[in-house]
Amino acid sequence: MSKLVDLIVSETGLPPSDVLRLIRSAPRRYKVYRIPKRSGGEREIAQPAREIKLLQRVLVDKVLSSLPVHRAATAYMKGCSIAANASYHAGSGPILKMDFRDFFPSIRAEDWVLFCRNTHVFDENDAELSAQILFRRAKHEHVLKLSIGAPSSPILSNILLMPFDTMVMAEASKRHIRYTRYADDLTFSGQRIGMLKDMIDVVRLTVRQVQRPKLTVNLDKTTFVTAKHRRVVTGVTLANDGLLSLGHDKKRRLSAAVHRAIHGGLDSKELLSLSGDLAFAKVIEPSFLDRLARKYGPEAVQMIRHAPRQS
Repeated sequence: MSKLVDLIVSETGLPPSDVLRLIRSAPRRYKVYRIPKRSGGEREIAQPAREIKLLQRVLVDKVLSSLPVHRAATAYMKGCSIAANASYHAGSGPILKMDFRDFFPSIRAEDWVLFCRNTHVFDENDAELSAQILFRRAKHEHVLKLSIGAPSSPILSNILLMPFDTMVMAEASKRHIRYTRYADDLTFSGQRIGMLKDMIDVVRLTVRQVQRPKLTVNLDKTTFVTAKHRRVVTGVTLANDGLLSLGHDKKRRLSAAVHRAIHGGLDSKELLSLSGDLAFAKVIEPSFLDRLARKYGPEAVQMIRHAPRQS
C-alpha cells in the first residue's frame, strides 16, 4: 500500500478503500463561486468538499508544514501577517510593487510532481496521488490547477516558489533592497527609485529561469510609490515617520460605520465585516481603536468587535 494512503488512514481512521475513492474523485469535488475584486471584476473561488479538505489538512499538517519556505514569503506563515509584511518596508523610502497574473491557477499539478521527484518528498505514485488531493480540475479542463479556496493552496504556493524567492532575494540584497512576497504581491523598498528599477527586469528574468511554476508578471500593476505619496503595502499605509497606518480614508469610513452600527444601521453581515475591520485596525493602528472607544464608548466598540458569527 502507498505510504500516502497509509498516512491518511492513520490520521483519519478511514478505510483504505474510502481514501482511494476520495482521492480519485478529489479534483472534481469543489464548490465554485465568485466574489468581487477590489480592483473591479470578479475572482473565482473554488472550495473543496469537506472530505477533500480533511485530506488536504492531513497533507498540510504532516507533510507540507515541514518543507522549507523562503523568509521573504510572508503570507500564510506562522508568526507572519499583513502587518509584518508592511512593517518590513516602513521607513525605507520609495517602494516598487509588482504582482503575478492568475497566481494560484498558474501553479499546476506537474509543478508539484516535479518538486516531489527532485526532493524525494514522495515516490512517483504518491506524488501523483497527492496531486489529485491538492489540485483541482476545472470543468472542461484537462490540467490540474491550484485552487483559490483550498486550505492547502497557500502553503503549497510558498513551497513551490522557494527557488524564485531565493533568486530574487539574492539580487535584491546585492542592491541593498528589501524584498517580501505576500502571495502574488511583490514589494521592494530602497533609498532611491533608481535602485529599484533593476528589480523589474530581475523578476521577469527570474520567472523565465525558474520556469516552474510558469508565472506571468502583471506589468499593468507594476508601480513605484515615493514618500511624497501614500505608500500602501498589502493594504497597510506606511507613514513617513516609519509607523504603520490604516490611512485617512479607511479611518473615516470605519468611524462612520461604527456610528451606523451603534444606531442599528448595519445588518448582521455588515456588522460582522466591521468586526473584522476593527480587529485589523487593532493590529495595524491600535491608537485609532482607542480613539473610537473614546468617541463612541468602549462598550459599543467591544460589542461590535465581538459581533456573533453567522451559523
